[in-house]
Amino acid sequence: MSTAPAARPKPLVLCADDYAQGRGVSQAIRRLAAQGRLSATSAMVLAPRWPEEAAALAPLRGQLDVGLHLDWTSAYARAAGHGLGLAAAMARALLGGFERSRAREVIERQLDLFEAHWQAPPDHVDGHQHVQQFAGIREPLVQLLVRRYGADRSWLRVSRPAPGQADLKSRTIALMGADALTKIAADAGVPSAKWLCGIYDFKGDQAGYARRMGQWLESAPAGALLMCHPGDSDADSDPDAAPDPIADARGHEAAHLGSSAFGAQLARASVRLVRGSTLYRSAPPAEPR
Repeated sequence: MSTAPAARPKPLVLCADDYAQGRGVSQAIRRLAAQGRLSATSAMVLAPRWPEEAAALAPLRGQLDVGLHLDWTSAYARAAGHGLGLAAAMARALLGGFERSRAREVIERQLDLFEAHWQAPPDHVDGHQHVQQFAGIREPLVQLLVRRYGADRSWLRVSRPAPGQADLKSRTIALMGADALTKIAADAGVPSAKWLCGIYDFKGDQAGYARRMGQWLESAPAGALLMCHPGDSDADSDPDAAPDPIADARGHEAAHLGSSAFGAQLARASVRLVRGSTLYRSAPPAEPR
């Protein structure tokens, strides 16, 4: 009696954003990465904690992709002198775009900060509140990746909702430059993640997040990138951290991603978490300097 072959696991990249934003965010990401519940994380290198959090992440080098979370809209970006509120940044992108030479300087500084403390180029680049695809930022970003690392060294996140997962928020994000970034990157030979899952309003409880996660895992196309924002409370461990408007959502996400229920969801959806560097690009990861 013959049996049907088992379905091949569906590869997805699960990336935790905002590494180094605060101690609680970083410790949750490291814990989940050590559990094998993440395959990538993106670092906010303008955060004062980045040097020490980079050192704390070093024991996990090679187990997950570590990339740059390009930042124009956080309190850290404002302190650095180039930050804008999200609404102002979106307006600038839509009304002619960012000034490219100034944007190039900002991107170079963040790439320099990443390399200085991680001792290697970023495996990927994405953006806090998706600024990587804003007009005036996306063009110098791709140029710099090619100039500094070669076309196929770092992959890019494109914030385009996966089929069947588009709502008003995700469509708005995509309209800020997903198609343009895809074309610019393809023309330059820079690999990118085509689909983004995990977009929501950060509302609801842990059970609600678990339901969303189950839906994302089931409906995501193979090779999609699923973003998440886990974190532990900073109330005791990081009393000087800036107020975090999505702190409750971070706790719900961290709890679910570390749970047996999430493991069961991965198995039920036949999902295998993989590094984007194995899916999207052909060049091997660089060794630390």
